[in-house]
This record gives sequence, structure tokens and C-alpha cells, in this order.
Amino acid sequence: MVVLCGTAAATADADLALAAGPVSGPASARSAGGYAFAEGARRVDAAGGTADAARLEAGVTYRSSLARDARAYYGLDLDAASDAYVSVTAVPRPGEEVVAVDGVRVSVQDADGGSCSLDSATFGAARSPRPVTAWGAREITRTGTRCQDAGRYYVVVERVRPQDSPPDAWELELTTVSEPAAKGTAATDVPQTWDSASPAPLTGEPENRPGGAGFADAASIGQGAWRAEAEPGRTLYYKVPLDWGRQLYASAELGSADGRSGYATGALSLSLLNPVRGQVVSAGAGYTGRRATVDVGPVPPVAYGNRYAVAEEQSAMRFAGSYYLVVHLAEQVADRFGDGPFEVVLRLRLTGTERTGPDYAGEPVPRGVFEATEPFRAAASGDTAGSAAGDPAMRAVAVGGIGTGSVLLAGLGVWTVVARRRGA
Repeated sequence: MVVLCGTAAATADADLALAAGPVSGPASARSAGGYAFAEGARRVDAAGGTADAARLEAGVTYRSSLARDARAYYGLDLDAASDAYVSVTAVPRPGEEVVAVDGVRVSVQDADGGSCSLDSATFGAARSPRPVTAWGAREITRTGTRCQDAGRYYVVVERVRPQDSPPDAWELELTTVSEPAAKGTAATDVPQTWDSASPAPLTGEPENRPGGAGFADAASIGQGAWRAEAEPGRTLYYKVPLDWGRQLYASAELGSADGRSGYATGALSLSLLNPVRGQVVSAGAGYTGRRATVDVGPVPPVAYGNRYAVAEEQSAMRFAGSYYLVVHLAEQVADRFGDGPFEVVLRLRLTGTERTGPDYAGEPVPRGVFEATEPFRAAASGDTAGSAAGDPAMRAVAVGGIGTGSVLLAGLGVWTVVARRRGA
């Protein structure tokens, strides 16, 4: 098991609750940007270098801040057997002027400054200030030559374009997850074939399901159609359980604007993130005042062997557990079409045959983060009589794990940054 700052097994369940947040109801801490931080998240100071870096524990959610021109350092104590993942969500203030290529960059480094992973998440062409999430990893591989030893590692967080970034500090939410090695002969080959054809869209009247304001209070949904209202600048969070072998297709629709006309670039964005909050895929669409639709998927079925894939969309589909759908309505929509609220409809279809996952050599931390089965499953609608359309096996949703970014495995086990597909 990875040891991140001496996490005790006895606290794993409590840490899972911290990481996942409540099943329903508001999170206890809202930032100035409207983001809902995990209830009870620990405050940790960002260090300016490795010497003073505070250690992060697996399964615990943290709050910190990032100055415009600073590099923020945090420490990880890792063993030589387990994979470790860290996610960082940066929350700018609403109304701040941001540029498309600015955002947050996250790297994991060994004690000598060698790179284990590098990832970034940017605001995109809409230039709408919103929470953005990047992730990092230290992975143990059979052929790796770097970042394979036990010892001290560092998470380094900075802004992508500090020279063009707003002057105020951004609030941060950080999470850490450890994944034990798999026993025996776990799949080491990349699944080569899967159904990539878009399924027939779901029809029918959507049910009301307001989105959460962060990962901690993401609203639980399953297969079906779900309606919410959003004001420009709002980001909605949902979580969906995906077990081994399961496959997801999702779309988001933005309703018409009561006769107003104009054009808003990248008005609606939809992103899918995995249980450690690593981005799988994202897409965006402009808006003319008429109904606009954006979709993601169908993504590859969840499989342990996906981690060896080169394509980031497949590599990120390496865990079972709660996946996150994040919907953002750009601030600039208000300039052309008013303050809203606007109707947003999510349509989800779940396919694929459930399969057996790997036999782990230990418990992940937080416990249950890679499970989408009982007792981590709850009714998606709260109405087991069948309010969610379609597959009854997936009408239930996981009570979360830690769940934008993309980290891919390159030659010799060295993690490098790769181009990501982002919505404009």
C-alpha cells in the first residue's frame, strides 16, 4: 500500500466521506467562485519550495491557495509497490478576466526533481472563469526507470500563464488516492476493440435533478434524462457509477433563449472525469440562442488494462467507481442572452457487460474509491419505482470516490504531458 504521510487504515472510511462529500444536500464551504469544497477539508499552506512542503495523506481532501506568480509545493511519502494519484482543482473568482490558455498546471516530481507526470487544465476559448481540475500520478511499472522507488515525492502546482493571469490568489482543492498493486496476472494488455458507435439518443421527458456545486456534493444520476437550471458562470457537478466493463455516452443540451440572438463562443462545455478526478474527455459548443447540444463518448469500457493505452481517453478509463460529469455555462452568455437561468438537460446511456475487476493486493485509500457496487451504490433518483430510464442495473449510483487533466504512460514508465481534447 502507498503510504502518504502515514495514513492509518482506521481512518479510511472517514477519509472517503471527506473525499466524496454527502450524497445530497449542500457542502459546508462555498468559495467566492461558488465552488463547494468538501466538508471538513483540511487547510494546508502552500510551500515555496521542497524544504517546507507539507505532506499530503491519501484519502484526505485539502484546501489551499495559489498566488499568481508562485509555485506551490506539497509532499508525498510513497512506497515502491502502489500507484498514487493527486488532483488539484483551482477556483478563480467570478468576473475575473482570464485568457483561453491560462489555468492550472500540476506535476509530480521525485526527490531529485525528475518528472513523474505533468498535466494542465485551461479555461478554453470561452475565457470564462470556472473551476478547472488537473491531475498527476506516480505509477509503478515493470519497465520503469524513474519514479519507481519508495521515498519523498513532490506535487508542484502553478498557473499555466502567470503573466496573463488575474492578480488575486486562487483557492485550491487537493485530493490524493493510492491504488495497490494487482495480485497475480492482472491484465497488462490494452483492450484493442470496443464499440465506438454513438448509441441511439435517449428520448422522453427529463426529470429535475439540480447539479452540485463541486465534487463533494455532486448530484447522483444514472441512465436517463435529467434537467437542471443554470445561470451564466455556473458549473454543475454530477456523478455516475461505472463498474468494470461498463461504457458511458452522455450529452448536454442548452435550451433556447426566449427570442434573443447573438453568439457566445464555447457557451456550453461538458467534461467526463474518472474516480480520481482525472479528465477522460471534454467537448464544448457555441450558442446562438437556439438549442445547442454537446456530447462526450461513447468512451471505452472500464478496464484495468486501459492504463497501458496511449490514447488519453482510453488510458483514463482504468478504474471502476464514480465518474464525474461537469457542465459549465460560460459567463459571457449573459452578455448576449441575459442572466437566465437557462435549462440544461443531460442524457445518459450506459452500455457494456459488467466484468470482474482486478484482485488488489491491498485496500485502496480511500476505501471503496474503485467500487461501483453495494454498499457504495444508492438509488439515482431516490425513487426505486423506476424514475431513471433504461438499464435497471445502473439506476443506482456510487456514493462517490475521489474523483481535469490527462496523464499518460510513455516509454520506460516516464509520465509525460500529452495534448488533450478540450471544449472551446
